[in-house]
Amino acid sequence: MISRLQGILVEKRPPWVVIDCHGVGYELEVPMTTVWTLPELNTTVMLLTHLIVRDDAHLLVGFATESERKLFRSLIKVSGIGAKVALGILSGIETEEFVQCVHESNTARLTALPGIGKKTAERLIIEMRDRVGDWAPPTTFVPAPSGKASANAVSDAISGLIALGYKPPEASLLVLELDSAGKTSEDIIREVLKRLV
Repeated sequence: MISRLQGILVEKRPPWVVIDCHGVGYELEVPMTTVWTLPELNTTVMLLTHLIVRDDAHLLVGFATESERKLFRSLIKVSGIGAKVALGILSGIETEEFVQCVHESNTARLTALPGIGKKTAERLIIEMRDRVGDWAPPTTFVPAPSGKASANAVSDAISGLIALGYKPPEASLLVLELDSAGKTSEDIIREVLKRLV
């Protein structure tokens, strides 16, 4: 099992990143809450990881905090929740707020997340209640300062939303409704997700 990776951040294409560890590039899928904490390219980064082994692929998922990884591992044990949906949940809500939703049976907030309908939200609340009962408040993450927007920020943001489960026309519409001038793809995705809450 690969528990963590430390190396140079060489690619950032939400929700994918590539970390160079002594000449080997590891591709990881990460939730948007982790993307917002990442440093600039070509700087050192350390991410906690979870390895998913399938018949057709080995997928590495990365997290900025232990609380994110712990929540991910709990979510994928819930009936009907796979890695893609779990990452969508983590991208749309902070760990502490998710725990609060479970304790308060807040299905309305959970159904605002991509890929979560009312029945799934109810199942999440029932199955996660015991698992998050004794969780300590997670480490609060601080969004990385925004740099200059790249020429591909809009298309990268659309691609990121599609990877989170939105249909291409819907993702395009959500991004194009925003004023994206001077924003990075991470900024655009974050604003879209906030508007959907």
